[in-house]
Amino acid sequence: MESKVSNSGNNGSPRIENATVTINNVDLKLLRVFKCVVEAGGLTSASNELNIGLAAISKQLSDLEIRLGMTLCSRGREGFELTEYGITVYQATLELFVSLNAFRDRLHNSRNDILGDFSISVVDNTLSDVNSPVTKAVQRFHLRAPKVNIRLQTAHLDEIERGINEGRFNCAIAPNYSQNDDFDYYPLYNETSCLYCGSDHSLYLLNANEITIEKLKQEKIINHTYVTHRKGNPLFAFKESPIQAVQVEAVAMLILTGQFIGYLPRHFAEQYVRSGALRQLGPSELQIETPFCLIMKKGRKVNQIIKLFMESLGCPGAP
Repeated sequence: MESKVSNSGNNGSPRIENATVTINNVDLKLLRVFKCVVEAGGLTSASNELNIGLAAISKQLSDLEIRLGMTLCSRGREGFELTEYGITVYQATLELFVSLNAFRDRLHNSRNDILGDFSISVVDNTLSDVNSPVTKAVQRFHLRAPKVNIRLQTAHLDEIERGINEGRFNCAIAPNYSQNDDFDYYPLYNETSCLYCGSDHSLYLLNANEITIEKLKQEKIINHTYVTHRKGNPLFAFKESPIQAVQVEAVAMLILTGQFIGYLPRHFAEQYVRSGALRQLGPSELQIETPFCLIMKKGRKVNQIIKLFMESLGCPGAP
């Protein structure tokens, strides 16, 4: 959740003390709109996702505030910010929809009809990897459960882990750089990363036998904070490098300046190598293998939808 807590206080809709809140279908609709606005980071982004106008979204947020008797957010020229009440309502909304989905799953499973919502997150810049099973898995999953509402989102690793913990994602497919005790990991495949330089770099035109390990160690190397994890190549002092980047595209931009060398996923870099913009450096011993896994919140119950998706992935740990 990227929205900030509002510093403007909780003025606006009056807070109703000791009121009993009941939930009906209209309230669920309003809560879904509120949830979408929070996760989109504001009304404009939510408007595109919900395909309704800004005025309509603002009206529904106001209706919800009146219904609950509290101000949930500020949404003026200074941007969108949640109040303390808004944070509480958002967290309660996540819990409510998790419970509703569990209720619906139980009813649907009793009639052998697979229905429900399924939210998957995939780390960005993996589409070009032929080893990734995601596209085929979603295809198989949809053919077997066409009535399930699928929401597929790409994100960077921090957002993926946060989304799983908050219940916004049922599961994710992402690299496993280090075991996090909050999650269960199911191995899927490995991603290979290689060392590259740009066409303007001094190493680009050298013969392969001139590019020694010692020469590479003297170059300015990018600390790609995910790929150059603790299992990365020990020849380079990544942590001492003042040049850092997180996303794959950011690393590629830095390499293309011709000032630095750095690691990129081989499948991502191939298009730039073919065009002559990048050159792979060093022997195969410098490559880094990163395991990709299906990730879920530890202890999460594997319902029929998740089980079917794991089967579609060919996941070795599928129950």
